[in-house]
Amino acid sequence: MRAEEVADFARHPEKWEIRLDGDACTRMTAAQRAKDALVASGQPVYGVTTGFGDSCGRHIGPAKAASLQRNLISGHLAGSGDPAPPEVTRATMLIRANCLARGYSGVRVSLVQLLADCLREDILPMIPERGSVGASGDLVPLAYLADMLTGNGTVLHRGTTRSAASALREAGLTPVELAPKEGLALINGTSFMSGYAVAAVRAARDLSAIADLCTAFAVEALQASAGPFEPFLHTHKPHPGQRTSAARIHHLLKGSKLAIEHRDRVTANPRLKGAGYQMLRTGLQDRYSVRCAPHVTGALNDTLSWVTDWVDTEINSTNDNPLFDPETGEVHHGGNFYGGHIGLAMDGLKLALASLGDLLDRQVALVVDEKSNQGLTANLVRPTDGTDYDSGLHHGFKAAQIASSSLAAEALKNTAPATAFSRSTESHNQDKVSMASIAARDAWKVVELVQNIAAIDLAALCQAVDLRGGDRMAPATRAAYDLVRTAVPFVDQDRRLDKDLAGLVDLIRSGEVAAVLRAAGADVEGQLPEQPRRYCVH
Repeated sequence: MRAEEVADFARHPEKWEIRLDGDACTRMTAAQRAKDALVASGQPVYGVTTGFGDSCGRHIGPAKAASLQRNLISGHLAGSGDPAPPEVTRATMLIRANCLARGYSGVRVSLVQLLADCLREDILPMIPERGSVGASGDLVPLAYLADMLTGNGTVLHRGTTRSAASALREAGLTPVELAPKEGLALINGTSFMSGYAVAAVRAARDLSAIADLCTAFAVEALQASAGPFEPFLHTHKPHPGQRTSAARIHHLLKGSKLAIEHRDRVTANPRLKGAGYQMLRTGLQDRYSVRCAPHVTGALNDTLSWVTDWVDTEINSTNDNPLFDPETGEVHHGGNFYGGHIGLAMDGLKLALASLGDLLDRQVALVVDEKSNQGLTANLVRPTDGTDYDSGLHHGFKAAQIASSSLAAEALKNTAPATAFSRSTESHNQDKVSMASIAARDAWKVVELVQNIAAIDLAALCQAVDLRGGDRMAPATRAAYDLVRTAVPFVDQDRRLDKDLAGLVDLIRSGEVAAVLRAAGADVEGQLPEQPRRYCVH
């Protein structure tokens, strides 16, 4: 199971079928029997016949083991904040089912089957976003998932909020009575943080492509040089993500009559012819928010590469405690619930994403400013002359640029590393924790902020291209322009933009903007030129 697949399921569950593998059922049954044998022997087993965490020295008899699990769930319903988005909750449930189906957690097949059935019926627990320190896993958030499976709590059922009991009953599903270890197995893991992580990774990949589209639009709007995206430059600084970004922008600009070739800029200036000094008619280079865009987006691309590997490993792991070896019948106690890898991955991803948002905001600022937008109108207002009554009355994208700057500042503010804020908790048993769930939620928040910045940038750049001459756009950028214009028409006079921009954000979040780029052939990974030979100095 890959993060991309989980994210696609979470966004479009109707396209997928979730079912348990036969081998997984065999492994789960074997581990369950090993657990039951240990309990019957009278041997203390952590979280099964003992208390939890710092209370693990309290050994109870097997007859109390089921009650212990019920109390564990009730006692951990202590979350706060808004409910997690439905796509995050779906991802959380699928990841938790996958973890338990690996067959080492000592749970019954019927428990995991109920999880799968709830996914099929789109019965989603309402999970408060706050309350996890990221070790022992996501105890508090996942308690709301376990509570739903027992027929308690509130759920979102096909978009309607209702009681878990009524939703399960309508779907013909029977709530589970937790057996020994099953409550702990459900909540003692990294699935909630991973649910946010897979959603953030998917959205970040789309934003990378959209940033390259914005840069191509900026080149056309500003009649900037296409030279910085030529393959020669990037084969000599061959970070894979940078090369991907440059190649995508280069492809998007093919056929553009607005982008300027570097040689044309050079020849537009007279030769010195013996003079000692002259002012050039045209500058030879563009500002960094255009020229260095592949280096910013490329850093996000390469961050996504290792982040995706880490997330893929996490969602395919058994990350609760203890684990049972069905072959030897032994129980193993450890710390697989620790969210260190997800935490550091999300701290890294949110920093790369916020930098991307800052880049897009700088493009907005560049294109609305008459001092830097190469002859376009101030704030991209409709051109007027002195006889036009509207002259001086409108301010175009001025307020949108202020809003963009606010969003960028908030995104950058959220880059503080959550993993640096470990707190000793739970009577100092959990004395070093990951804070990975906070890092993952931060990454998701930065995603949402950058999506809104991208919408403003796209809208402003399409306005700028119209003012410059939209009939001279490249075919690929024109296809994306047409989609943007379905949400944000040309701004010919001041009007409220919030609803238009919200519609464009929806197009970004749905994946439609990125899909248009793929359809235009802008998915260039795997089509890059050969890297140059590497030489060493001896």
